[in-house]
Amino acid sequence: HVPLVESGGGSVQAGGSLKLSCAASEYIFSTCEMEWYRQAPGKERELVSRLSKDGTTTYAESVKGRFTMSREESLFLQMNSLKTEDTAVYYCGATRCGFGDYNAHYWGQGTHVTVSW
Repeated sequence: HVPLVESGGGSVQAGGSLKLSCAASEYIFSTCEMEWYRQAPGKERELVSRLSKDGTTTYAESVKGRFTMSREESLFLQMNSLKTEDTAVYYCGATRCGFGDYNAHYWGQGTHVTVSW
């Protein structure tokens, strides 16, 4: 069992900002590769950003320049200049951990983000 709890979602108008949080233990953050995924209505889940164990962050082309992933006590996703296309359920994920199945993915329950005109 790997507890991941997302929060910070809500409704915002296009052009606005939201900051998502993912709460987990420091052991999970230090042991696993952390990710943010999202799933829009009628679409498949897609990778938004990834924080590698070496500290490198990568982003999907669709969010570059607008979203920023960071880790403090929690994992964050700062989302600026939001578009209606960003409407989705956002999930915090962990993989390549130093426990259990190395290749397994662990997910939180997600937090809803709705961007309207």
